Formats: sequence, structure tokens, C-alpha cells
Amino acid sequence: MLSSVWRSYIQPMLKRPANLQVAALCYRAAPTGLEVLMITSRETRRWILPKGWPMAGRRSGGAAAQEAWEEAGVIAAPRPPRLIGRYRYDKIADGGLPMPTDVDVFAIEVARLADDFPEAHQRERRWMAPAAAAQLVAEPDLAQLLRSLPALPCAAPGAA
Repeated sequence: MLSSVWRSYIQPMLKRPANLQVAALCYRAAPTGLEVLMITSRETRRWILPKGWPMAGRRSGGAAAQEAWEEAGVIAAPRPPRLIGRYRYDKIADGGLPMPTDVDVFAIEVARLADDFPEAHQRERRWMAPAAAAQLVAEPDLAQLLRSLPALPCAAPGAA
């Protein structure tokens, strides 16, 4: 019985490649410095970046921008999304099993935030300094990415 469970379920999970998601690191210039937009997950209410699965017919950066709109109401500046890093976490599948998942992170400058967007009543959103965001996220690789952000081009505070 145990060997059957091992061969049929556990061993294939350990061998399969990680899934891939895309995330939007939404940012703006503020008088106190760069800020990133964090949102809460719908179920556990932990702080995360807007993210989701790649979308057919869209480049990865475009899919990240779409997730930023749906989950956080982000209206992006005209600057194209820029891949700035990757982190890994265990996504909990519907059956409760962890799935190793790689997340490509795209920097997206925010022109403004909409008040009405698809998941407005399901999530909280908050601007934070990257160091503060790094302290709140559960994923160590994401925390490291937030602590060591590359230089991001952005409009002056109050512009747009």
C-alpha cells in the first residue's frame, strides 16, 4: 500500500518541474522614496504581490499587468513591464498538496489606482517601503527580492 502511494503520488510530485506564475511588483515614487503595492491573498490574508498563471495570447509581462489590474486596480504607466527577478514558493493545490511554483516578477510603474476593479471587495491593498514589505511576506525568496530591488525608473512623486 505505502509503496503504491509512493510510486503513484509522491515520487511523480518530487520529479515534476515547478509550475510557473507571473507577478507584478507595482511601484511608485513617493516623497519618502520608492514604494511597492502589496495586496492580501483572498483566503489566508497574507501579504503578497498580484500574481497568476500565464495567459494564452499574452506575453508574461502583459499577464502580470492584467493580474495587477484584476487584483489591485492598478492602471499602469506607459512604461512596459520589466522582468526583475524570480522567486519560488509552494502553492497549495485544491487537494491540500504543495506544488513547487516559480514566479517571474515584473516591475510595473503605477500611474494610478482605480477604486472599482474586479477583486476590490476581496483584498486589501497598501503602499509600503520595500523593506517593510520584505518583513511581511511569507516567501523568503520574495523577501530577498524586495530587499535588493534593482533601480526602477519612475515619474516624480505627484506626477500623473
